[in-house]
Amino acid sequence: MAENSILCSVSSLIISLFTLFSCLFGHCNSIEQLGDYNTFTISSFKYPETQIRPFDMRYMRVDLPPWFSSMSIALKSSVNLDIRSVEKVPKSVLPMICFREGSLPLPDVSNTSLKELASLSNSSFEGAQILQNSEQCYPVPRSMTMKLTTEQISATVLYFGLFNGVGPTRTQSKMIVRGPSYSFAANITVEGCATSTMLGQYCNQTVEQLSCGLSRNNSGNGSASGFFNQSMVSCRNNFETSCLRDEEIMIYTLEILRIAEFLTISAENVRLRPLSSTGNVSGIDLICYARYGAMPSATVHDYSGNLNKSPLVVNSPKVGQWYISILALNLSKVIGGSLSNVSKVCYSLELQELECPMGKAGPNCLFERYMLQTVLRKESTPFESYFLPYGEKVMSDAANFLLEPLLSNYSFGGVDTWTYFILDIPRGAAGGNLHIRLMSDRKINYEVYVRNGGLPSLVDWDFYYVNKSSSSHGSMFFVLYSSSEEKVDFYILYIKEGIWNIALRHLNNTSGTSNGQTTMSISLERCPKRCSYHGDCRSALDASGLTSYSFCACDRNHGGFDCSIEIVSRQGHLWQSIALIASNGAAVLPAFWALRQKAFAEWVIYTASGITSGLYHACDVGTWCALSFGVLQFFDFWLSFLAVVSTFVYLTTIGEVYKRAIHTVVTILTALMAITKATRSSNIILVMAIGALALLVGWLIEFSTKYRSLSFSMDLCLNTLESTGHGSNKQEYRKQSKLLDLAQVGERTEAG
Repeated sequence: MAENSILCSVSSLIISLFTLFSCLFGHCNSIEQLGDYNTFTISSFKYPETQIRPFDMRYMRVDLPPWFSSMSIALKSSVNLDIRSVEKVPKSVLPMICFREGSLPLPDVSNTSLKELASLSNSSFEGAQILQNSEQCYPVPRSMTMKLTTEQISATVLYFGLFNGVGPTRTQSKMIVRGPSYSFAANITVEGCATSTMLGQYCNQTVEQLSCGLSRNNSGNGSASGFFNQSMVSCRNNFETSCLRDEEIMIYTLEILRIAEFLTISAENVRLRPLSSTGNVSGIDLICYARYGAMPSATVHDYSGNLNKSPLVVNSPKVGQWYISILALNLSKVIGGSLSNVSKVCYSLELQELECPMGKAGPNCLFERYMLQTVLRKESTPFESYFLPYGEKVMSDAANFLLEPLLSNYSFGGVDTWTYFILDIPRGAAGGNLHIRLMSDRKINYEVYVRNGGLPSLVDWDFYYVNKSSSSHGSMFFVLYSSSEEKVDFYILYIKEGIWNIALRHLNNTSGTSNGQTTMSISLERCPKRCSYHGDCRSALDASGLTSYSFCACDRNHGGFDCSIEIVSRQGHLWQSIALIASNGAAVLPAFWALRQKAFAEWVIYTASGITSGLYHACDVGTWCALSFGVLQFFDFWLSFLAVVSTFVYLTTIGEVYKRAIHTVVTILTALMAITKATRSSNIILVMAIGALALLVGWLIEFSTKYRSLSFSMDLCLNTLESTGHGSNKQEYRKQSKLLDLAQVGERTEAG
């Protein structure tokens, strides 16, 4: 990073994190209702309870206008982590919140250390400022409530992402995705000031808009630089003078509309009031704080200086809204301690903004500047495009252009020349990646400097490339893919919205041109390096639907944000594939046993389960897919579930009629389990429970059948005994009847 880049303290990182929670809340509903302190609700967001599955992510954004005053945030989640448990949980499964200003965070390339949960508190607001070209990650808190003000956060586009685990394996394709999920819900309210001249948390801070006018400087003796063709924009406070008491502060605002070489802030005609006051006015400090995009203070500012000693110079200021505060100090010391309510220091504030003419930029406006035209790609995802300079020097049907006809040809005492290219990243395209490539037929003699909002230089830049050993390679959003004497190829990941400036520094260019030919290509692409040809590039929208972003879904062997990290080697993948597919041959054993037992239904299930499982794993490892992956996965899990339950049913000795009924019920239940969340771990318990239940039902049926058979046998025996008793009585009766008949016959014979 450049030496004068603004670094933030740990407290600033904490405040920035909570700022980005505002992105959580999908759709904005504007409310036009005035509140206390002359404020009104600009927007109210509510993001309903949402579940984030393992290795999944959610992106959100929120726009904070320049007139916003405060933002209230409330977050609740199902995560229950403390400091001790966070240290034990690996990052691959740790729920994390990552935030970034202007674009989407990408923790897979971040080397930033994870902050502790103890830092998530309301205790520190001072010194809060969002880091440039970086992100910060924290564990997801269980609950959080906070209110942030315009003195603490900038008016910009804020993003944050919720991740359920980070690291190279997050994008790796997995056969079965398991792990804990968590849910979150959040609310946010953004409030603003009803009057444009009043800002601050309670809209009670007066802000004066500076009056600006354009003046030409062609004489060569002006205060700007001594060269011609510059345009000087002079700005002053609306009143002739401004007066401040001791330790009183005054805030001014200025909007820079065009690329400027520098901005000078000075205080003229400094004097005491009343005029009768005695003292040396040079002992008074007029401290100036300048900040881009937000109100400055002693703890949060971009530039500072004592205007009563020397003017404050801001080189290559960014385009946009600037805020300047003037603080008077040591007034009581100067006037001898007799400070009264009417004692003030007065001054005239003057700002000078040097703008170069059209097509010129850099020191003294001596170098060429080109505005790049956006050319959309045909039949591509949203915002995919490449950039070409205007003019006849470039072929309009090509995606790249020659540098030599466009280079600045000025040379003075062997000074290196610069050539500038300006491009615009449209709103909603923050999820794209800026691809810059240089190719030459001989050694490349250029250095590349890139900056958002302002012109880059040797001391002001966001990303740079000098050579293979000197570049922004350590930055989390800069990826260098190729670096040689003839080729330079790098990406700026998840580029921010807005104006970007690319500067080429041509080293020791005394002749103004090069004998070789160098081709430059600048494009906005979705996935870096086409996911390294090891995955698929997929597009999605953030929760608000305002930003389109892309991500890589890698194959089984690779991971990382661009699928460039080899997680499984080719040889290891081969052995894994062989072992995984061949292991399904174990189904031959139960199938053979079932065939010998003439259990033909079980034989069909075991055989089909082994075959479909082998086909499923062959498709999953990328060997061959007989059917679609979803169909094969359904059949594999369904038949596996059915094989387990069928084994339980087979252990019973009930009749085939009952077995067919149980099999029908089990088939329906296991099919439902396989079609809905087949890979969940709880299915193992459910299958075992269903099998045990089927076995229990079979035993109950068997016991009931045996009991009824026993009762039937006893009844039959009793009926038989009863029938036997009745038969013997009848025979005895018959014998007695015969004897009685014989006696009667004998009596009749004797009588005759």
